[in-house]
Amino acid sequence: MDGLELVAFQIISAVGTARSCFIEAIQKAKNGYFSEAYDLIREGENYYVQGHHAHGDLIKKEANGEHVSINLLLLHAEDQLMSAESFKVLAEEFIDVHHKLFVLTNEQQNVS
Repeated sequence: MDGLELVAFQIISAVGTARSCFIEAIQKAKNGYFSEAYDLIREGENYYVQGHHAHGDLIKKEANGEHVSINLLLLHAEDQLMSAESFKVLAEEFIDVHHKLFVLTNEQQNVS
C-alpha cells in the first residue's frame, strides 16, 4: 500500500466514524437525549476534522507541485468526506427539530 492509499483509508475511516456519530446523535435526540446528541455531534466533528486534515495535506502537496494520483480509492474518500459533512448539517437540523417537538409536547402536557 502506497502513501496515497494510506491517506485515502485514513480519510475514509475518520469520516466514516464521524458520520456514524452524526447518525447516532439523531437517534439520541429522537429519544430525548439532547445533551448526548450534542456530545456526539462534537465527537463526530473531531473525527471529521481528522479526515479533513488528511485531505488538506493532499491538496497542499498538489499545490506545492507534487503530483497526487487521482484513483478510485481517493475519489471514494472524497465522496465519504462530503457525505459526512452533509450528514452533520442534517443531524444538526434533525436534533433541532426533535428538540422543538420535545419542548412543544412537554408544554402541551403541562397545560392539560
